Amino acid sequence: MGRNTRKRRMPLATKAIAGVAALALGGGGLVWANFYASAHEENSPDNRTKSNAARQIATIDCPDVGQQLSDVPERARGEVDGELASMDQQITDAYQRLVTTRQAQAGDAQYVQNAILGPLKDRRKVLIDRIKLEIDRAGGKAPGNLDELAPCSGRPADQPQPTDGQNGDGQNGDGQGQDNGQGQGDGQGQGDGQGQGEGQTPNDNGNGAAGPFAEDFIDINDVPPSARDLPNGLAANGRSGSRGSFTTKCGVNENKLYNSDNIIVAPGVANGAHHMHDYVGNQSNSSLSSDDDLVVAETSCQNQGDKSSYFWPVLRVQDGTQEFDAADQGGGAEGNVGRILQAEEAQLRFVGNKRSKVVAIPKLMRIITGDAKAFTNGLKNANTSYSCTGFEDRQSTDKYVLCPEGSRLVRTSNFQSCWDGQNTDSANHRDHVAFVQADGSCPNGFKAIPQLQVRLVYDVPTPTIENGQVKNPYAVDSFPEQLHKPITDHNDFINVMDESLMNKVVRCINQGKKCT
Repeated sequence: MGRNTRKRRMPLATKAIAGVAALALGGGGLVWANFYASAHEENSPDNRTKSNAARQIATIDCPDVGQQLSDVPERARGEVDGELASMDQQITDAYQRLVTTRQAQAGDAQYVQNAILGPLKDRRKVLIDRIKLEIDRAGGKAPGNLDELAPCSGRPADQPQPTDGQNGDGQNGDGQGQDNGQGQGDGQGQGDGQGQGEGQTPNDNGNGAAGPFAEDFIDINDVPPSARDLPNGLAANGRSGSRGSFTTKCGVNENKLYNSDNIIVAPGVANGAHHMHDYVGNQSNSSLSSDDDLVVAETSCQNQGDKSSYFWPVLRVQDGTQEFDAADQGGGAEGNVGRILQAEEAQLRFVGNKRSKVVAIPKLMRIITGDAKAFTNGLKNANTSYSCTGFEDRQSTDKYVLCPEGSRLVRTSNFQSCWDGQNTDSANHRDHVAFVQADGSCPNGFKAIPQLQVRLVYDVPTPTIENGQVKNPYAVDSFPEQLHKPITDHNDFINVMDESLMNKVVRCINQGKKCT
């Protein structure tokens, strides 16, 4: 497959109409306008409007059907992934209808339920029935509770974020946070992640986007330092561990390879991510790329034996810039607006395990860390953190950080480092890998593999926050209904190293060497 340099242009499916809460910017991009009013004075009309808005429905909250599908036969996965991608599109369409019918909602208390959520439930039920049929035809057995996942709810601005039994700290289900072994990150939670109450007026900087909001930011000095000695990596102790590291240099996406596909979660589906990705390494990344395409592709890595695909949502400054995708699905047409920032540094490093030697990562293995839907799914799988150079003992998962002058933004993702020993992927793209346990060991039946740590450094203009308003904020691209929350940040990896290079990675790590 030839090099894919830009996401192909797609026609704008729906345009805003006059008098609704959407703002059409230059270039035809449809940008979701936030309907919360600002509160410049305690008793101002704006403040009263904000109070009313806080009781309005802010976004669409749907159960994540894909995460419940842990046992899908291999030959049914392509069809099931396609149905799940269609569900994502349904949510996007429902969210668009939500934000463009505020006047109708104000006049009818049942409008959201009758005109948006009810029809959405019916459409989701059709796809769930298809998924069950596809699994059954392939000889599998669909979970018995799938029908219960059809209904979605409207989420008010003042509703606390679900935590799935977590304590609001953005950690993983095993309590290990980012298991990076450098004392850097525990996914510190600086709030409950809801951060919607103040919001933006539609005319600030011309972005009008549905997030981020002032409450989504925190001064790095207000993030408590981490005192955790996490289990993996260079902080490992003891002779049985693997203390080495291997750094691969693949650039910072100088080739400007962007698209809003997701080859892991939605293969074959254009705009499967509904947000733009940066790619380094493998240069044949699109929804249509096969494993064979990845193996023979060009690579941006200095070591040509590393054709691995490393990708993450782009980071933007919402400063009114009309990017190349301002009118495209995945870009401005779905609320991902502003200037795309290119990282100044992209460090890709593999490290070892505190308790054991590591084994090779299987070729074409897929790993996703973090959760693009964490705002509605809950914090269980949130795993990317933000910090500033000179302050990297302070890590925040559910807030974007404000860095002082002279300090740059740091965005860190540390991947799962235990493998089930059999599968290169799983139906929900999670079950085949795991984080280390509290003592640094892998769960029973899992083997330690080199842990990928991605550290991205950006020169980001510090947003200005006054009177509950944030001006020129930065944010990661997200699914529209996720409101650009920092907890939705995530990172993706497909291993396409040749056997010789992967063996070198394992050897360096197990022998305690630092290799590049």
